Amino acid sequence: MMSDNRENLRGKMVQLVPVEAERDAKLFTEWHRNSEYSRLLNGSPAALSSAKSTEKWLEKNDLSTDNVFFAIKNLADQKIIGEIALEDIKPFCSNVFVGISIGEAAMWGKGYGSDAMQIILRYAFSLLNVHRVSLTVFGYNPRAIRSYEKVGFQHEGKLIDWLNRDGKRWDLHFMGILRSEWEKS
Repeated sequence: MMSDNRENLRGKMVQLVPVEAERDAKLFTEWHRNSEYSRLLNGSPAALSSAKSTEKWLEKNDLSTDNVFFAIKNLADQKIIGEIALEDIKPFCSNVFVGISIGEAAMWGKGYGSDAMQIILRYAFSLLNVHRVSLTVFGYNPRAIRSYEKVGFQHEGKLIDWLNRDGKRWDLHFMGILRSEWEKS
């Protein structure tokens, strides 16, 4: 375990930093207005929100003890490019769910998400002492699937035809990584 928390949250390309509601609300709101971003992020129809409502949501979630939420900062230019969270942190079962998004479309497919995921896995396994990290991803997002495989996530199953999107049915894939698998990588 590393002694300096800032170094623990730093990768080769990005650093995880605390979300600051006032700083990040407008940026996060802009990302959610990008229909492709919203399509990749979740299965719900795109919902527009104001920067003020996003700021309130960020402030509310900052107080949660069941979640850890970070902004992803690009080390090259020190700009916030995405967000990542560990959710449903329950000490009694030692399993967490991870969610990630790179909001800046120009940064998609360049390794920033993989770097951020490696950092959050180190955080989960080394600092939170969890046993397993899980995620879900839609079948129409092969770039994300490759990124998750790259950092060690394994395919664990899927719900067939789970989502109706773009006039087609899509599978919801379940992926996970155990601490023992992460330690081998």
